[in-house]
Amino acid sequence: MFGLIGLVLVWLLIVRPLGDALDRARQRHNTAVVALAEARARSNPGGARPGATAPLPLDALISRTAAEAGFTAARVTGGGPTTAQLTLDAARPQALFGWIATLESQGVRVERLQARANPDRTVAVEAAFSARASQ
Repeated sequence: MFGLIGLVLVWLLIVRPLGDALDRARQRHNTAVVALAEARARSNPGGARPGATAPLPLDALISRTAAEAGFTAARVTGGGPTTAQLTLDAARPQALFGWIATLESQGVRVERLQARANPDRTVAVEAAFSARASQ
């Protein structure tokens, strides 16, 4: 009986608090990843040129640059020569948002971006891009 009481106390006093702390740390990490991506997007690290226009067709540009950036599992579909959709199951946030900044400097505009945190410190991404209109 004392062994069972000891086991329950170990569970309640050690295992559960550690599990809760780990869950809170994961939530803080996910929040920090999103905040970092937003800050990098606002700071425009790629030095986007406002008058740049993307080479067409856009889906070919997205596919080529995704492969060059190391996103070999990227699924790109075109919606015409000036639009493209991207789906990635796993990407490191730093590499992903750096690649997006490079695209923006080449005249690609992000129309929609949805990123969800994966358990392995990567993000699953669905994005829609369009070519920036020439000015």
